[in-house]
Amino acid sequence: MKIDIFSHKCIRNIVCILLISLFFAAGLFSAAPAFSQKPLLLGVHPFLPFKAIEQKFTPLAEYLSRKIGHPVILRVGSSYQEHLDAIGRDQLDIAYIGPAAYVEMVAKYGQKSLLACQETEGSTFFTGIIVTRSEQKAKSLAELPIGEFAFVDSHSTMGYLIPRIMLLHDNPGFITGHYYQFLKTHENVALGVLAGDFIAGAVKEAVYQKFKKRGLKALAVTPPIAEHLLVARSDLNHGLLKALRSALLDLKNIPAEVSILTSLKPSLTGFSAVRDQDYNSLRLLLAEPGTGGGER
Repeated sequence: MKIDIFSHKCIRNIVCILLISLFFAAGLFSAAPAFSQKPLLLGVHPFLPFKAIEQKFTPLAEYLSRKIGHPVILRVGSSYQEHLDAIGRDQLDIAYIGPAAYVEMVAKYGQKSLLACQETEGSTFFTGIIVTRSEQKAKSLAELPIGEFAFVDSHSTMGYLIPRIMLLHDNPGFITGHYYQFLKTHENVALGVLAGDFIAGAVKEAVYQKFKKRGLKALAVTPPIAEHLLVARSDLNHGLLKALRSALLDLKNIPAEVSILTSLKPSLTGFSAVRDQDYNSLRLLLAEPGTGGGER
């Protein structure tokens, strides 16, 4: 009899273990879905060193994961061009992209699903700065003597495309004589100018503000352009698309999450609704004859 009772207990234990294993395999326990979902990729172009971008965007990825109930992980592009092509080919689920790169991407690959554009101090427009050293006597682009000029990347809105147009109008020698180099990040441009390796350079305003006390001088300011935006791949699930858009637009109304915005940019105040036509003025500017709008 003892052997029979022991046998029955063993059988019951084995059955319980098998049932528990089946529940886990079928995803019936609440912990299972979090690990079974394929993460969404949030892509960012390499406008800063990798570690800096990781620190800036990881809080946003974590916030989106919580809000939509689906894991979101960060992916930094190897170059501006690689990032642009990854968006165009729907290799990224969510992507952060600059205005000029967005215009080019749409022209090359077609429209993507729009999520939101960033809002800086309440505005959905931003500017770039052409900088030189404080001791430089020139007070305008026209007065700037020819030397080596520092750009960021050929796809950077404020690190090349708009400043290039300004130089062509006011001091074309830099462009026609090819007296320029690409340094990959806005910070590299600022540091290159400060070191005296370049007579001037083009950076976004936030980088100018960061380095001006170290000896940078603003030589010219670009026209305001519609801000950076977030897009989604063309075939992203409609429910996820709606949830992502809502999470981004709600962010500025959640005081407890304000650090997510300031992590991205100290002056960032939120995300706003965005339309493709918001970038039409930039399209016209880039299409001007002689500006190289078709050379990128």
